[in-house]
Amino acid sequence: MSLFLAGQADWKIKGDVGHRPPAMLGKPWRTCAVMFGRVPSAWCRSADGKLLGGRTDCQGCQPYVPKLNLSLGPTRKMPPSASAVDFFQLFVPDNALKNMVVQTNMYARKFQERFGSDSSWAEVTLAEMKAFLGYVISTGVSHCESVLSIWSGGFYSNRSLALAMSQARFEKILKYFHIVAFRSSQTTHGLYKVQPFLDSLQSGFDAAFRPSQTQVLHEPLIDEDPVFIATCTERELRKRKKRKFSLWVRQCSATGFIIQIYVHLKEGGGPDGLDALKNKPQLHSLVARSLCRNAAGKNYIIFTGPSITSLTLFEEFEKQGIYCCGLLSSRKSDCTGLPPSMLSNPATPPVRGQHQIKMKGNMSLICWYNKGHFRFLTNAYSPVQQGVIIKRRSGEIPCPLAVEAFAAHLSYICRYDDKYSKYFISHKPNKTWQQVFWFAISIAVNNAYILYKMSDAYHVKRYSRAQFGERLVRELLGLEDESPVH
Repeated sequence: MSLFLAGQADWKIKGDVGHRPPAMLGKPWRTCAVMFGRVPSAWCRSADGKLLGGRTDCQGCQPYVPKLNLSLGPTRKMPPSASAVDFFQLFVPDNALKNMVVQTNMYARKFQERFGSDSSWAEVTLAEMKAFLGYVISTGVSHCESVLSIWSGGFYSNRSLALAMSQARFEKILKYFHIVAFRSSQTTHGLYKVQPFLDSLQSGFDAAFRPSQTQVLHEPLIDEDPVFIATCTERELRKRKKRKFSLWVRQCSATGFIIQIYVHLKEGGGPDGLDALKNKPQLHSLVARSLCRNAAGKNYIIFTGPSITSLTLFEEFEKQGIYCCGLLSSRKSDCTGLPPSMLSNPATPPVRGQHQIKMKGNMSLICWYNKGHFRFLTNAYSPVQQGVIIKRRSGEIPCPLAVEAFAAHLSYICRYDDKYSKYFISHKPNKTWQQVFWFAISIAVNNAYILYKMSDAYHVKRYSRAQFGERLVRELLGLEDESPVH
């Protein structure tokens, strides 16, 4: 291992921390710190900033990234008898549903005043709004894109669900459904029709769950269903409209719970619009700041992909008490301020598992080789702590601890997304605000299931994710059968 230490302005070779002379221990060294022991987030230094010797139990030792004292998980203890809808309504309570009822009825009246009365329309009720949501959520369980298939005689028909509401009534509610019926004169945000619901949903996430210290910023898998793409005709594909927004999340890497949602419109002239930004790294930095606006001062460790990782952003977050570990790419990342020598590959590949490190203050730039060069930027893990990547065929591959942590947390999120993204609502409306709304509802259902699995109710009835979705649909529709549909 080669380890380089740098000053405040430049990334320069200063020496090897692993072989510091004993006479240097205890001397103030402003530009770097040494970590001892196997604690992944603790950088050992004295209260006055001096480096300490090789004792892990030293007096006055201050952790660089203090561990969270709060317990991970739900903030509210749900009873063993809690139902699926009880968990769902932690995020989508009756108040939010009643607002949908009011706004839908207001929009229907205004629409009919302008385009003529509709004799078949009757004002929607709270029970009908719950059933309406239940029908659309059912497409995430059946993986059928058309909700109307429930009332058909085909493969996706469901007679027991179809009896709760007529197809004609469902289509009427779908026609007039709104979260915000009218645009105020002061509204400039392109998502004004769904923003109040997103704010309410975020409040529910914040109130219901305490995340782990390690979290990930990324885009969840919300693209088109590959089964539908493989079976639909070219004409149907041409009719499909590309999404006009990108959805980013901050996600707990210990449970998969999505802590925060950020929706970015791909078109728009506002300060956050894509045409107001110079390039994608600038856009992704904006996304990261928005997702972490409520994370300041909590000592979270945030893992990021190449599009977000940058020295400027990580230094900004460090001042706010947010620590980071991100994968770097010379093509996708903003590499401003990084030493060019660490971004280019040597002519002769090093031995597998070897790495080089340069430091600037608390920031470490790691170049690790494993059938290719992988670069990481971090201020959350010690540059001298060793980890290991375990491969089925290759066995153990040595690496810095930051690399092991990044691989472990990102692989969990990938497995989570592979498992739960297939339960996203398949209904695809044309209007952007409705697409955002149903994606947000899908996330709320997945989060509800995570809380259910962490509660006493799971030990009473161990529902799978599919059974939980089926149970939620039936409860929203007001059906009496309490057993999951198979």
